Amino acid sequence: MTTRPLNLRSVFITGTDTGIGKTRVSVALLRGLVGNGVAALGMKPVASGCAATADGMRSDDALALLAAGYQPMAYADINPWALEEPIAPHAAALQAGMAITLDRVEAAFRKLLADADIVIVEGVGGWAVPLSGTLMQAAIPHGLRLPVILVVGLRLGCISHALLTARAIVDDGCELLGWIGNRIDPSMQAVEANVAMLKQQLARPCLGILDHRGSELAETKALLAALSRLRSEPQ
Repeated sequence: MTTRPLNLRSVFITGTDTGIGKTRVSVALLRGLVGNGVAALGMKPVASGCAATADGMRSDDALALLAAGYQPMAYADINPWALEEPIAPHAAALQAGMAITLDRVEAAFRKLLADADIVIVEGVGGWAVPLSGTLMQAAIPHGLRLPVILVVGLRLGCISHALLTARAIVDDGCELLGWIGNRIDPSMQAVEANVAMLKQQLARPCLGILDHRGSELAETKALLAALSRLRSEPQ
């Protein structure tokens, strides 16, 4: 893949693994933007582990993004690929007799972007997630020209995971804007030393460190300020 021009009206949130805090970050950014009068919408292109409802499959992550957006949108545009089984998306799609393709994602993204100043797109799992035997998740931010923010789960092993993920993002032809540390393991030792090493080794700036039980309002303000600085920087 080759690097394409950035779309600064949107950003892709990825993580060093699943359960790292991508939704927490995405919702915080949306709430901060909407609270400051920005027409912001969230999107979860692919979600597995969805619940069957009278209205169809529903993802808790996608519903949280929908609720945080500045106005109601069709669920299918927020989450075009909703899969029931709580397993890797390519396997969940196979069990549902589906094959994940990009056309549905691209069409939904265009609808959201037409109604928004900025779209926060949350990935599924970690960065190198296969969506099918021939399609990797990286094709979504690359094809839509989305810059990437990496959420790093602060726990033992996070430095290696973060550096490998950052390298993969660049190798896949995408732009890494910065990273956010999330203290998912409150008992982690030497947190400050690990964060200092991440700041030294990762080429892009740290946009914030979220506490395990931090103030939602405080972290929303901090992440919004970081995103605002990124949006105003010349690319």
